[in-house]
Amino acid sequence: MNPIRRYWSAFLALPSLIILSTTAWSQDEAPGEAVVPPDSGDTAWMIVATCLVLFMTLPGLALFYGGLVRSKNVLSVLVQCFVIAAVMSILWFIYGYSFATTEGSSIIGTAEKLLLKGITTDTLSGTIPESVFFVFQMTFAIITPALIVGAFAERMKFSAVLIFTSLWFTLSYLPIWHMAWGDGGLFSSWETGAMDFAGGTVVHINAGIAALVACILCGKRKGHGSKPLTPHSVPMTVIGASMLWVGWFGFNAGSELAADGVAGMAMLVTQLATAAAVLSWLALEKIISGKPTAVGAATGAVAGLVAITPASGSTSPIGAVIIGIAAGALCYFFATTVKRKFGYDDSLDVFGVHGIGGIVGAILTGVFLLAPPDGFNMGAQVFAQIKSVGITIVWSGVVSVVVLYALKATIGLRVEEGDEDRGLDTTSHGEAAYND
Repeated sequence: MNPIRRYWSAFLALPSLIILSTTAWSQDEAPGEAVVPPDSGDTAWMIVATCLVLFMTLPGLALFYGGLVRSKNVLSVLVQCFVIAAVMSILWFIYGYSFATTEGSSIIGTAEKLLLKGITTDTLSGTIPESVFFVFQMTFAIITPALIVGAFAERMKFSAVLIFTSLWFTLSYLPIWHMAWGDGGLFSSWETGAMDFAGGTVVHINAGIAALVACILCGKRKGHGSKPLTPHSVPMTVIGASMLWVGWFGFNAGSELAADGVAGMAMLVTQLATAAAVLSWLALEKIISGKPTAVGAATGAVAGLVAITPASGSTSPIGAVIIGIAAGALCYFFATTVKRKFGYDDSLDVFGVHGIGGIVGAILTGVFLLAPPDGFNMGAQVFAQIKSVGITIVWSGVVSVVVLYALKATIGLRVEEGDEDRGLDTTSHGEAAYND
């Protein structure tokens, strides 16, 4: 055959090949199989919940953290949260969703749904479109690594932040997600499965331990311990915390994946635990330092939100109040006394609030159940909760150490000393948050 004719024939056949391959990629149903419609009420609620969880990061967490740093570093924190949201969205799409959610080993899933292979407008996850479930879980994948930013704020290179969070997402977030929530995951495969309704282990302990490791390996901020490193905008921090409080209803009640009574109770206990933690934190501040502070109220609220997360789908209202009180007290202790005692510079108390709050909530999840099933064994359940906490601590800790040491030996973790003095806003991003 004439070469030109052969290439021309191949060119004409290309559209047909694309159509056939696309059909093979997306078609899972057998010919003639009836398409089951999603539940419209559940779907509408989950779209709203998804928006609420994204709102927690952008702008909630970004403003909460931004107000706590000095004015010369506020943009750096906002940009880190903003760009992490973009990076994690793409990684969750390319491979994160597949390795987290598909049935593989007890530790990680498979490549079955890379690039959302097989997901169409008709595929469901329970009673909602799988596309909605995908984006809902994407918002969790966004906020978890963004939480870690607060531990090394004001001193880590922007490139190191992005590489570290991307590798940590791949090596720690995805396996822990699968262990806790995946089909055949390790935590649920035990005889007494660990309970984690909305992310005590997956999100908060996972991120909190990474934060502790990161702030230690990155080193202290210049001037830490010798001069005040005070928040530049307390109002911004309180506004950010308020947004987190509102958005958390999507985080916890949305994790039921349905508009039903469990979602309603999750919303109720989230409010009670948060309120109790605020009062617990402020009471200790008043007793110990003499004044209840706005930053303390905002931080106490986040501690309560964190602690109720794993228990929000199963605990009683009284249990929620107790969890909130315990979280407010213990997180206050770790964010003040323990941090001063050991001298690590967890800039914005990520470990003290998310790590400790997550541990408190995860363990107490096994204690305060709204409706214990027949034959419920509290001791066995608490032991399962402790095991899941321990595995998460070790897994996240080891991954964080390995990745951070690798970055330290290659591109380095910290900005130059002069850049740290001038602030990361101008030296890393060429902008200033405030103009005279």
